[in-house]
Amino acid sequence: MISIRQRKGVKTTEVPEDNAAREANVKLENKLPSDGCASRRLWKLLSFTVGGTVALCIGLLTSVYLATLHENDLWFSNIKEVEREISFRTECGLYYSYYKQMLQAPTLMQGFHGLIYDNKTESMRTINLLQRMNIYQEVFLSILYRVLPIQKYLEPVYFYIYTLFGLQAIYVTALYVTSWLLSGTWLSGLLAAFWYVTNRIDTTRVEFTIPLRENWALPFFAIQIAAITYFLRPNLQPLSERLTLLAIFISTFLFSLTWQFNQFMMLMQALVLFTLDSLDMLPAVKATWLYGIQMTGLLLVCILQFFNSMILGSLLISFNLSVLIARKLQKNLKTGSFLNRLGKLLLHLFAVLCLTLFLNSIIKKILNLKSDEHIFKFLKAKFGFGATRDFDANLYLCEEAFGLLPFNTFGRLSDTLLFYAYIFVLSITVMAALAVAFHNLSDSKSQQSTGQSGKCTIILKPETAYNLIHTILFGFLALSTMRMKYLWTSHMCVFASFGLCSPEIWELLLKSIHLYNPKRLQHAKEGRVRWEHAAAGRGQAVHGQDLNQPPPLRGQQPEGADQSGVSDIRQEVPGGRARPAEVLRRRLRHPGGQYLLRAQAPAGLPAAGPAGRRQRAHDGWPRRERSRLETCRPPSLLRRDKEKPATLHSILH
Repeated sequence: MISIRQRKGVKTTEVPEDNAAREANVKLENKLPSDGCASRRLWKLLSFTVGGTVALCIGLLTSVYLATLHENDLWFSNIKEVEREISFRTECGLYYSYYKQMLQAPTLMQGFHGLIYDNKTESMRTINLLQRMNIYQEVFLSILYRVLPIQKYLEPVYFYIYTLFGLQAIYVTALYVTSWLLSGTWLSGLLAAFWYVTNRIDTTRVEFTIPLRENWALPFFAIQIAAITYFLRPNLQPLSERLTLLAIFISTFLFSLTWQFNQFMMLMQALVLFTLDSLDMLPAVKATWLYGIQMTGLLLVCILQFFNSMILGSLLISFNLSVLIARKLQKNLKTGSFLNRLGKLLLHLFAVLCLTLFLNSIIKKILNLKSDEHIFKFLKAKFGFGATRDFDANLYLCEEAFGLLPFNTFGRLSDTLLFYAYIFVLSITVMAALAVAFHNLSDSKSQQSTGQSGKCTIILKPETAYNLIHTILFGFLALSTMRMKYLWTSHMCVFASFGLCSPEIWELLLKSIHLYNPKRLQHAKEGRVRWEHAAAGRGQAVHGQDLNQPPPLRGQQPEGADQSGVSDIRQEVPGGRARPAEVLRRRLRHPGGQYLLRAQAPAGLPAAGPAGRRQRAHDGWPRRERSRLETCRPPSLLRRDKEKPATLHSILH
C-alpha cells in the first residue's frame, strides 16, 4: 500500500480520522473477496444441484421410456407367464432359467448345489455353471427377491426386467457424468443423454433382448470410464483420489463378473493406457494404479468362478505384467532427443509384445489351457489368415452379430447429427493429440519425476486424451464386429457432446486457424479475477497473463497497455475520504497514468532502502528511489516541488 509521508514543518491534526478511514477501507476490502468467494461457491453448489438433479431425472425417464417400449412391443402385461419367458430369445432364455431355478429351489444351498453340479445344460455332462458362465447376477437377484418382502406385489419376471431397466438409468447417468466431467458443464451431459435416446437402435438393445450379458455389464463399464475420467484430473485431493480408486475397482470388478468378454474389453483399455503412458500424455503413476486394479479385479473374479483357467490365461494378465516388467528393466525411457526417444519407444513396444506372448504361452502350458483357442481361430478366419474347421469358430462366423458393421449404421447416426458432430470433435482432438505427442517426444527433459506430461495438461488434458484413444480403439473394434458397436456408439454420444460444449475444443479450433485471441475468450474470467485482486489489495498483473505466473515488470509492459490488473495501490487522503475505485481504475488505464504503477520486485533484488539512496531498478539501471510521496504525485507537482515547497493542501488540490 502506498501512503503519504509527512514532511517536516507540515502539521496535521486529522491522524485519528485518517487511521479510522484506513481501518474502514481495509475492512471493506477484506469483505469484498469473501463475498465474491461465497457467491462463487453458492453458484457452483447451485449448478451441481441442478445438474445432478437433471442427471437423475434423465436416467429415470430413459428407464421408463425403454420399459414402455418393451411393454408396447410385446404386450408384456397381457400375455401368459410362459409366453413372457418365451419372449426371452436365444441365450437370454437360458440365463433367465437359472434365475428361475434358484427361485424354485427349496433352499438357497440346494439352489447353489444345482448350479455347481448341473447336468441339464450340456448333454451327458455335469458342469459347474458358476465356473463356465457369468450368471452371478441371476444368483444375486434371486437371493434378493427371496429376502425382500415383495413376493405379494411383484412377480419374479417383473423384478428381473425392472432391475435391468433400472441399470439403464444408471448407464445413462454415467454417460451424462462423463460428458459433464470432460466439458465442465452439465448441458453437455444433457446432450449426450438426448443423443443416446434418439439413437437407441444403435446404442442399446435392452428393450428386446433383456437378459443379455452386455445389458448387465455396460452400465458398470460406463461408471468405470466416468471414474477414470475423474481420476486422471491433475491435483486431486488424497481423499478424493482414494475414493475414486475405490469406485474404479468396484466398477471394474462388477463389469468383469457380469460379461464373458470382459478380458478383451479391458485389454483394449490397457492398450489405451499403454499408448498414453508411452507418449507421455498420462502420469505413469496413475497408469500403474489402473493396471493393478484391472489385474486385481480379474483375479477376484477368477476366485469367484472357481479358478477359471481362461481368466488366468488371458492376454490382459500377461500384457499388464509385461508392461510393468518392461518399465522396470528399461530405464530412462522418456529422455533424450526425438530420434533417441522414438527408438527407445519402439524397443519398449517390441519388448512388451514379446514378453506378453512369452508369459501367455508359459501360463497356458502350465495350466494346460485350451478353452479360448476357438476365439483366436475365429479371429484368424475372420481377418483372412486361414480357414478353420473348429465348430465354435464357424458358429461365430455364421452369426451376423460378429460380422462387419453395416454401412447403414452411419446413415442412422447422421440423421440425428451425432456422426457429424463426432467427426468434427474427433478431427480436432486427433490433431491436438498428434501435436502434443510430437512435443513430448521432442522434449529432452524427463517428465517421470514430476508426473506431468509436458503441455498435455494445457493443450490436451489427460482425461481428454484417454477418452480420445478409447473412442478410437473401440471404434475399430465396432467396425470389425457389429456386436461391439454398443460400446462405441454410447461413447460416441459422450465424446461428441463434450466437444460441442467444451471451451477447450473451440480454443483448439481457433488456434488451428489462427483466430484465437485470449483477450476475447478470457475477458470475463480475467475481469472477475482483476476485481477480486483489486478488492484484496494484491499486486498481481493478470491481464493477458497466466494467473499462476508472477506479474510482469513495468519495463516489459507496452506503452499504453491496459494496467487494470495492477491493484496494489490504495490512495488515501486525510479526512477519512478514499479515492473511488472507478476513478483509480480510469487513472490506471490511461497511458499517462502509468507513473502510478510499481511492479512487484522479483526475487533476488535488494530491498528498497531509504529515500535518496541509489538502487538497482527493475530494468537493471541504477537510479535514486523516490519517496512514497513522490511516486503518488503527478509530474506537474514534481516540477513545482523544485521551485517552492509544497504544502499538503497544494498536493491534494
